[in-house]
Amino acid sequence: MAAAPSVFQRLRTGSKIGAQYDQEGNLIQVETREDEEQNVKLTEILELLLAAGYFRARIKGLSPFDKVVGGMTWCITTCNFDIDVDLLFQENSTIGQKIALTEKIVSVLPKMKCPHRLEPHQIQGLDFIHIFPVIQWLVKRAIETREEMGDYVRAYSISQFQKTHSFPEDEEFHKRKDKAVKAVLDVSEVYKPERKYKRQVDAGELLDEESRVHSTLLEYGRRYGFSKSLKQDKADGRKDSLAAGSQGPPPGMTEVSEEEDLQAAEELRIKTLMTNMAAMATEEGRLTACAVGHIVGLQSEEIKQIASEYAEKQSELSSEDYSDRFGPAQQHRRMVASLNKQIQQKTKQLEEVQAKHAEIKTVCEDAKVKLIEATAQSEKLDTEMRSLEEVELKVDSSLLEKLNGLVAMNENLKQQEQEFRTHCREEMTRLQQNIEDLKTESGDGTEEEKERSELIDTQYNADREKLQKIRLLMARRNREIAILQRKIDEVPSRAELTQYQKRFIELYGQVSATHKETKQFFTLYNTLDDKKVYLEKEVNLLNSIHDNFQQAMASSGAKEQFLRQMEQIVEGIKQSRIKMEKKKQENKMRRDQLNDEYLELLDKQRLYFKTVKDFKEECRKNEMLLSKLRTKGAS
Repeated sequence: MAAAPSVFQRLRTGSKIGAQYDQEGNLIQVETREDEEQNVKLTEILELLLAAGYFRARIKGLSPFDKVVGGMTWCITTCNFDIDVDLLFQENSTIGQKIALTEKIVSVLPKMKCPHRLEPHQIQGLDFIHIFPVIQWLVKRAIETREEMGDYVRAYSISQFQKTHSFPEDEEFHKRKDKAVKAVLDVSEVYKPERKYKRQVDAGELLDEESRVHSTLLEYGRRYGFSKSLKQDKADGRKDSLAAGSQGPPPGMTEVSEEEDLQAAEELRIKTLMTNMAAMATEEGRLTACAVGHIVGLQSEEIKQIASEYAEKQSELSSEDYSDRFGPAQQHRRMVASLNKQIQQKTKQLEEVQAKHAEIKTVCEDAKVKLIEATAQSEKLDTEMRSLEEVELKVDSSLLEKLNGLVAMNENLKQQEQEFRTHCREEMTRLQQNIEDLKTESGDGTEEEKERSELIDTQYNADREKLQKIRLLMARRNREIAILQRKIDEVPSRAELTQYQKRFIELYGQVSATHKETKQFFTLYNTLDDKKVYLEKEVNLLNSIHDNFQQAMASSGAKEQFLRQMEQIVEGIKQSRIKMEKKKQENKMRRDQLNDEYLELLDKQRLYFKTVKDFKEECRKNEMLLSKLRTKGAS
């Protein structure tokens, strides 16, 4: 009779059985399902991660969980979000590591203000339909953060480049800066406003603001034009007359007469204000309105009254005879001619102003270029001075003083050598010239000339020996300076120490990871070995029971003895189980205690990293403020 097939071997329709193996090498049948919609969303998620720049999603050997969770971790890290969570991602993690990682990711998303909700079991179960909107939002946020950081890094790199390098345009700007600044100051000095008149102390105080504005402009020789209040009063009066139905002159005549009235009233107002003005010291020779007022004395009020009556009569006569003397066509032609003339004048003035503006703008651009060159050169010198000061601070003060003294001595010896060489050349030229002159005068050499020549040779040899001694002394000093410089170079700088620290930290991380992996292998081996021992005991026990079962069932006494042995075996197993449970509880307590210590150390590490980050941020702000202060000081 054939054995009945196992119910666990029947396949479900639409399912796929994948072959997997356990730790002992036995085949494990795992049932998985394929969902078309989930596959489509997985493909879209991978395309989004590739478009954002996470190219590890292309690796075919990684599982979908590693690709998606790695992409989410990469996006959160790229966003540069200040969070107190350790987002350590490792591929091919265990179930516990995957659960811990998904919980950390889910706890980070609300702090980043993610609008979509996500649960750890959705990531663990690869629910790509709910993961897709979160990935989409994270990719968008990562791209925006990279653009912002790209602009910041680009600006920072340009700033660092400008501190140590300069373009030819910057050097040209530094050369033309002084000239441009001087030109701008000269132009400002020439075109500054000059006060021509001054209001007298005994003059009455002006009540309305418009009169005070008029008076101030007149003090600087400027005229304000027609008063806005007078125009408004005239306009209101004309509206009232039209509303009352009164018959008035034609529109053209009304505008001309109103303009003349406004002009006359403005002239009268200006004269009234000028009576209270006095000329400044630069215009003492002119006869001002104030002087005329003092000349006439008490009759000034009568003169003002007569002038106002004359202006009123003249405006009335002009309004009555204007229509008789000029027609509308003649009036229009005159107005057109006047406007054309004004347009030409204004155009000419505009061209002159534009030419002056272009010239001043050119001068200003040259000044700006020179200013930028001067600023860059100043920053370069400041950087070099700071580097020299840092080197001086690192080196021993006594050694530095000794080195400075040796350098100064070396420079002094070089200068003395140069001066001595120059003096020797001049002396040799003079002596050769004397020799030539003597030869020319006396012809053949005489005894006196030979003695002089021997004296010169002796002096030359003595000076040559002196020069050789000075060169030997200078070489000895140079060797001492070179030895001291090599000793200074042997001392590592701050950057080298920082690099050594980073390398030691990386090496410590690698050693720690290798040690952890080795411990895991040892633990796995011990666990499997214990499991093997217990399985062997179980197999031996089952074989013993199977061998003795038939004999024990033959008689009642053997059966009772067999049952007592079974009870003893069960009791021994229970005792072993209790011991193992106790050992398990102790290990669990020890694990909890170590986990608490690990969490405390992790909190300290996070606090340390946060403190270091804050310190770096404050250092960056300090550098920015110092650069601004240097820029203001240079300008």
